Amino acid sequence: MHISTFAHQNMTPIQALQKYFGYSEFRHEQEAIIQHVINGKDVLALMPTGGGKSLCYQLPAVLMDGLTIVISPLIALMKDQVDNLNVNGIPAAFFNSSQTVDEQGQLTQKLKNNQIKLLYLAPERLFGNESRLISFLKSLPVSLIAIDEAHCISHWGHDFRPEYLALAGLKNEFPKIPVIALTATADKLTKKDILEKLNLNDPAIFVSSFNRANITYNVIPKKNSFDQLLSFLDEHKEDSGIIYCLSRKSTEELAEDLKSNGYLAEAYHAGMEHADKSRNQEAFLRDDVKIIVATIAFGMGINKSNVRYVVHMDLPKNIEGYYQETGRAGRDGLPSDALLLYSYGDASKLQRFARIEGNEAQSAIMLKKLDDMVKYCQLQTCRRQYLMRYFDEDFPANCGSCDVCLSEYEKFDGTLIAQKALSAVARLKERFGSTYVIDLLRGSKNEKMREEHKQLKTYGIGADISKTDWHRYLHELVAQGYLLITDDAYPVLKLTTKSDAVLKGEQKIEFIATQTIHEKQPEAIPYEADLLNRLRNVRRDIAIKENVPAYIILSDATLVEMATYLPQTRDELRMISGFGDIKLARYGEEFLQTIKAYCAEWNLTSKIKHKTPKRERKAKTERSKSAPRSSDTRLESFKLYRAGKPVTEIATERGLSPNTIEGHLSYFIQTGEMDVLEIVKKEKIPAIQDAIESYGQERLAPLKEILGEDYSYGEIKAVIGWMNRMQ
Repeated sequence: MHISTFAHQNMTPIQALQKYFGYSEFRHEQEAIIQHVINGKDVLALMPTGGGKSLCYQLPAVLMDGLTIVISPLIALMKDQVDNLNVNGIPAAFFNSSQTVDEQGQLTQKLKNNQIKLLYLAPERLFGNESRLISFLKSLPVSLIAIDEAHCISHWGHDFRPEYLALAGLKNEFPKIPVIALTATADKLTKKDILEKLNLNDPAIFVSSFNRANITYNVIPKKNSFDQLLSFLDEHKEDSGIIYCLSRKSTEELAEDLKSNGYLAEAYHAGMEHADKSRNQEAFLRDDVKIIVATIAFGMGINKSNVRYVVHMDLPKNIEGYYQETGRAGRDGLPSDALLLYSYGDASKLQRFARIEGNEAQSAIMLKKLDDMVKYCQLQTCRRQYLMRYFDEDFPANCGSCDVCLSEYEKFDGTLIAQKALSAVARLKERFGSTYVIDLLRGSKNEKMREEHKQLKTYGIGADISKTDWHRYLHELVAQGYLLITDDAYPVLKLTTKSDAVLKGEQKIEFIATQTIHEKQPEAIPYEADLLNRLRNVRRDIAIKENVPAYIILSDATLVEMATYLPQTRDELRMISGFGDIKLARYGEEFLQTIKAYCAEWNLTSKIKHKTPKRERKAKTERSKSAPRSSDTRLESFKLYRAGKPVTEIATERGLSPNTIEGHLSYFIQTGEMDVLEIVKKEKIPAIQDAIESYGQERLAPLKEILGEDYSYGEIKAVIGWMNRMQ
């Protein structure tokens, strides 16, 4: 295909968006960014992961004469985007080390013949030993240069790559060509660094909202982490997910453990053979493997749209990395989860790695970034608000979709406990860490406990409180500003200016007694589940034939729309998001045949007239916030159950998990409108009752952990409801 077929079409950006990408409206500030680029202006664009950054240079490439050069850090990123563009009918290619001399020769000829619209390159190829490439590119009609993952140029960024520094010379080589730099993660310091190092010419700076509304953020204290992970994965058995670990060894061990538990999982880390990494990544992209267990070496630029969850088994080093990694979930806009398992031990370990020998300034910044990450984990306020404020964006105090906002906290007067803790720190002259302070408070006989400290009045005054609870109370005192932890190699607890008022009894302290997490009730989309599976099979067959990952053909969100609105004609199919002219011509008929056959089988008709335009979604979301929630959703489940439908059928019909439906029904057990034996077998009740009486009913996860796999959360909730009724 000759690129002149793209030129002089007098297409508007919105027409090109529909034709090549299948969308009827822009997101965030895409339209303004694209217009600046088309007008020949330099641009720096900060947009959230999954927010559509690549469209900001791909669409101008379609509309402008000539070639667009894209600088990208990873081969996997290049291949993914090139496949996507070619499927959309836009000729694209990449130069990289995986190609043979013949392949590179053929590509060179295509470039000379103006048959390529976008060319992807690694920065080291541009300014490395093969500097002849610059001369060759200067002989071509270059119209735009895009620098993806631009934070890689900054020493202060979380993913600094020295080879990116050479890009400072781009403006010298192509002085009249507009440059667009894009990143999903840059704090103020990194943003300033990008602008200075790239020598952009009076650039327009666009900062879109960093909020990923479809991701639910959860942080839980790490305890028996593998069991915690299995409990989480039990709700995601058919979903694709990424699990991040800090060490290479732990990725391999965890992948093997997951395999032995029946999960399709593979490891990925920088120390693996290139062939093994490529094979595992490709298997994940094509859904042959559901779970990738990886170090942070995995994922940059991965556009797999149907990743439903990201789990961090260890503490990330900074907010930027955490935000970018969690942002690999839910790129198709469907509800997705981010789970982080936190322990203070991880934070202590990472402090040693954050220090850079001989560079105190950079060490201080890295330690501050780690401290911000620890504060995020210890929050008692909205996690999403904290993330947004980190990126200089205001956000309300309750997002309704993080564990803090989904929880109710019962508090108690903890002033006496706080006084004991602060007194212990004071009597130890602020020279010891939390473990030693707790040992002192509990009257430990540990041989490390100094004899002179056993004579202190605070020795043993907190023996009635468990180590776990003491750790929690100390963390809360740090979070509330009554204690601080030093950034030294061996962190110690110190008093603050606020401590004195507590010790004198002038300031009351409250601690959290219990936390009840209310399960998020996602808005159920009334799609045809069986049709969705059939559409997935059609997509899979096309993907195998085209030799690309399935999500590149169509996203999960597009399939769900088809299974919801049942389009019957090509014109109706065009109204489904993700179907542009090219994909409609190539694949439309196959999907239509499947939909029409299903509708004939079940006597269904098109629902396309009910499709809400995208621009109305925001208003709908705002209305739903004020709509009645839990009582209505419980009653709906109860009515279906009383109509004779089993729990599993209700769950499928409502798009919720069976555990959630059982949780709804447990409410009616507590009101006396249902018998507990309708949910729980009689022989199971004594064990559940014993666990609840021993450990309390405030938190379900520990009860589930104690009882094991033979007991469901729904059964535990039902017995809690029954016990409350009896009382």
